[in-house]
Amino acid sequence: MMYGLLAAVAVLAIVAPWLVGEYHLEILILFLINALLASSYRLLTTTGDWSLGHVVLMGVGAYATALAAKLLGWPFWLGLPLAGIAAASVGAMMIYPLLRTRGFGFFIASFAMGEFVRLIWVKFREPFGGARGMINIPTPELPGVDFFFATPYYYLTLCVVSASIWMLYRIDRAALVGDVMKAIYMDGDLARSVGVRARHYRALAFITGAFFAGIAGALLAHRLGAIDPKIFDINAMVYLVIWVVVGGVATFWGPLLGLTVMTAVFELSRPLLEWRPLLFGGILIFFLIFLPGGLESLVLKVRSWFALRRSPERVAAE
Repeated sequence: MMYGLLAAVAVLAIVAPWLVGEYHLEILILFLINALLASSYRLLTTTGDWSLGHVVLMGVGAYATALAAKLLGWPFWLGLPLAGIAAASVGAMMIYPLLRTRGFGFFIASFAMGEFVRLIWVKFREPFGGARGMINIPTPELPGVDFFFATPYYYLTLCVVSASIWMLYRIDRAALVGDVMKAIYMDGDLARSVGVRARHYRALAFITGAFFAGIAGALLAHRLGAIDPKIFDINAMVYLVIWVVVGGVATFWGPLLGLTVMTAVFELSRPLLEWRPLLFGGILIFFLIFLPGGLESLVLKVRSWFALRRSPERVAAE
């Protein structure tokens, strides 16, 4: 069933430019970028670390590729890996002090470090453009393809995001990496007692997540053509947390489910712009109180209910 659903999603993703208009295609591009951001953030949560600086690491990737393109003349194809490396490097500088904290302390300290990085972009007009940010970021170049238009850029984003999410999925499923990270979250003391280097794996999760957040930032910067520090502020980070909480983090697909639902809610609530913070805050509180496992836990409960309904029929048939 899972493979059939993935195949259906893949087919829809491929034919999407012929099914939607220009505006909704731009929404799909942003959705794909956010899907990579949410998946990379979920990697952190597997060790029990919830960060408030992940969107800033996305911004590091965006600024890195923008500076490389504008000041050094680097093409997108070199700027893309540079964005991931720059974000991972900043993430490495952030995580080692953060390793001394856990839980709420990690949450708040990561916000402080993220704000420190973001305020550097605000204060320094050279080379970051200050509060106004950077403009005229060039689009990717490829002979015979104009990525200024939405359809080519959509397929470029689809390829990069699909490859990145596949790599994150393989990391999550790897016994020597993903399972160990989950063990640290379930019982850190027990994991350390059997020789697991918990600090090492926490750092690995944070830095790897930062790398893929940087890739998402590069895709965003080259699509928007302009970036500024406000794009990567606490409001954007709160939206990311809401996606993950609504979807759940027990499985790899939980944040993607939450992103899908909340993107639909975001678009449908455009006429209620002034009420949107109240709406999203209410949704967050509802899930934290009544459905702490997210939508994925509800899906599992429904599947279990159907399994129990079928079981007596199978017993009777036998």
